[in-house]
Amino acid sequence: STGFQRISFTHHWWRSGCLRPIMAAAGRLGALARHVQAPHTELDVEDLAQLAWPDAGSNGPGKLAGCSSCGCSSSALSPAPVAAALTTQDPETPLALLSWPKDQPVKDPEITTADEYIKSLRNRDIKVYIQGEMVSNFVDHPIVWPSVNALAETYRLAQDNPNLATAIGFSGVRMSRFLHIAKSAEDLVLQSQMQRELGRRTGTCFQRCVGMDACNAMWSTTYDIDKKHGTSYHRRFQDFMAMVQRQNCVVGGAMTDMKGDRSLAPSQQEDPDLFVRVSDRRPGGSLVLRGAKAHQTGTLNSHWMIVMPGGKLDPADKDYAIACAVPVDAPGLTYIYGRQSCDLRAMEGSEVDQGNAKFGGQETIVCFEDVEVPAHYVFMDGEVDFTGILVERFTAYHRRSYICKAGLGDVMLGAAATISDYNGVSKASHIKDKIVEIAYLNENIAGTALAASYGGKATASGNFLPEVMMANVCKHNVTKLPYEIARLSQDLAGGLLVTLPSDKEFRHEVAGPLLEKFLKAKKGVTVENRRRILRLIENMTMGRNAVGYLSESMHGAGSPQAQRVLIQRLMDVEGKKKLAKHLAGIKE
Repeated sequence: STGFQRISFTHHWWRSGCLRPIMAAAGRLGALARHVQAPHTELDVEDLAQLAWPDAGSNGPGKLAGCSSCGCSSSALSPAPVAAALTTQDPETPLALLSWPKDQPVKDPEITTADEYIKSLRNRDIKVYIQGEMVSNFVDHPIVWPSVNALAETYRLAQDNPNLATAIGFSGVRMSRFLHIAKSAEDLVLQSQMQRELGRRTGTCFQRCVGMDACNAMWSTTYDIDKKHGTSYHRRFQDFMAMVQRQNCVVGGAMTDMKGDRSLAPSQQEDPDLFVRVSDRRPGGSLVLRGAKAHQTGTLNSHWMIVMPGGKLDPADKDYAIACAVPVDAPGLTYIYGRQSCDLRAMEGSEVDQGNAKFGGQETIVCFEDVEVPAHYVFMDGEVDFTGILVERFTAYHRRSYICKAGLGDVMLGAAATISDYNGVSKASHIKDKIVEIAYLNENIAGTALAASYGGKATASGNFLPEVMMANVCKHNVTKLPYEIARLSQDLAGGLLVTLPSDKEFRHEVAGPLLEKFLKAKKGVTVENRRRILRLIENMTMGRNAVGYLSESMHGAGSPQAQRVLIQRLMDVEGKKKLAKHLAGIKE
């Protein structure tokens, strides 16, 4: 009845003949099985129980959870908080009830290809300022196009590998996995694998992770708000997600406020618009927003943005406790394009000097000047008691999403190995060791992200939340390890990385032949290929894509101290002191 072909009964309860704990927990295990997409292979009931009760056995080393009333050596089970909804009294969550029936035909979305996506960005009435000018058609602007193309790659991957990059949503449409509400730990793992693959394919930020993580965080938070306050946010959010799934459009996320004086709360700022707020309320429940969001990755290349509060708020800041969906081309929005190192190389006409001419990232400041939001797109309005919960859930998803940097790290490793080969030093032991170090550092990023995804647990709303500790460890790794990978790559590249003349010199009638003569390296390697790989390393470690690989790694999803706060909260020092004292024979 659980859908598993066979369960091997190796748990302590079965070995001891104690059936009472199994009977008491059968309902919870059965309900859990409906929410865990298990592979069609042998599954140990210990593994399944551990998904529901990760604290089992915490009463002491070597002890298993069981039934204290019938002579079993261990204490009673206590379900993990995230699995609280998986009971026999309420076995079906909102997400499970919405799942598309397997016997029903799957529909095609409105946007399926990269070309259709790019076409959908054109001819929109959007106010964008780039390099001091208002640009009406930003899609083909030389500085912007690489970021559009990077996001378009998510659609290309969906065509190339639909099992990885698409999913069937509760709307009945096969759409991008970036729009999927994760209903199992397997879904979280597929998200992570997709993100790493896109990092490999683009070598930059592909701009869809914030939206994916915002959607999943909003799913469970709106459900919980409704349960406490009797609101209808979750129904609204369901309708919104069904709409964007049918369209297969791009949803961005807008969380970071301008903040002003960091020592003051939003309502204490000299200018009340330094945090996005509700400035007016209109008949029918519409809200009017003012303020601005900073560091908005890919929002301009999206169709919708989910606006969220940037931190935990107090009752005095009720007007700032707003979460809603806003069309990117809504009246009252202004986008101011951010600078990136070496971004003007895109205007010079040289593909080689850009390092990665195909793909790039994008950040804007998004200004809200009396932006009206209809009631049916409002998902939080003044519920300050859920602002901290929403932010923590979002960061659990998003800090794990930095597995994308492992994809970029794969490119860095390849670039470092290639330049070593071109320079004729790839067989030297110290060169090999540095490349091994790059691989070791990079897999530390990927491993902790995957651990967070594999450790995901169900929320009361039915979607799965990554394991929070490992998500924060992943992001904390990302604040450090890409910098060391970049340093090692620059070490292997040599000084020519920063002294290489421009492409114009190579095309000059006098300078060109001289450069071709004196920049030869290993036999069989062209000078052009040598400078192309050097420009790629430059692009990722100090050029425009260093924004996504280094600076964003430091500050995205919270600066390093934000992860350390969560790690300190979750590291269970007292529990680990008990482990040490037990082994040392200490009795207090």
